[in-house]
Amino acid sequence: MKDIVTVGVDGTPQALAAAQWAAHEARLRQSRLRLLTAWQPLTAKPRPPWAPEMQHWPDRIIEEARATVASAEPGVAVEVRLVREPPLKALVEAAEQTDLLALGSRGLGPAARFTLGRTGLELVPRVTVPIVLVRARHDRPPTEEGSGVAVGVSLHAACENLLAFAFETAARRAVPLRAVHGRNLPPFAYDRGGAVERAAAEQAELFAREELSQALRPWREKFGDVRVEEQVVMESPAPALMHGAAGTQLLIVGRRHLGPGVPRIGHVVHAAVHHAPCPVAIVPHE
Repeated sequence: MKDIVTVGVDGTPQALAAAQWAAHEARLRQSRLRLLTAWQPLTAKPRPPWAPEMQHWPDRIIEEARATVASAEPGVAVEVRLVREPPLKALVEAAEQTDLLALGSRGLGPAARFTLGRTGLELVPRVTVPIVLVRARHDRPPTEEGSGVAVGVSLHAACENLLAFAFETAARRAVPLRAVHGRNLPPFAYDRGGAVERAAAEQAELFAREELSQALRPWREKFGDVRVEEQVVMESPAPALMHGAAGTQLLIVGRRHLGPGVPRIGHVVHAAVHHAPCPVAIVPHE
């Protein structure tokens, strides 16, 4: 543990929302909060008339973020990093020195969907620490968006890091944890005409519930104070997870860390960052 929570700030409302969320997380973890802004200096000649003004932008961005943090979470220890290099490079390097990285993400329309920018899309598969994507809200702060946290559990591979993060997060916040598992009905649940056979579907769902309970049992025993809701949805994992995230303050999803040279994210993570109604934590695991 490095006892540092880092947030990338760029002067946008989304970044300020992420700074507020990160400050709250840092207080819960009793960690330092690091405000990071990165930019590339202008090198073009001749310099445009507004170029001298741009030299002060990083300081203004940091000071605005610092003020937002001080107002939302007074007492949190804050440190600043101003880096003259491309944002993606700066964030990848910052991830090596932090326990968690927070970024802002744009919301579109009444559905408040996430639009993950180019930097975020390239960053997510390149780091080995959890990344939290936070959108700006005008009606309430990002730390008060729901009554619990949700985690998507696939059951197809080991996900120790994912479940550890989920249970620790719920324990820190003293809120319930909703463990959501989605899977399609197996072929034997359909008759020859393509209709669902009720008894077979119920058997498949029961089997899925038993698997989920077995996977969660050791974590329930370790985190006895965390109230856990097990939710099995017999449909594709992505839509099942979106339904399961309703009314929560954070959705936690796993991403298999495939190592360097494989910069991609899975379809479930992609769906979460574009459609979840709350902040999304992406946790890499083997």
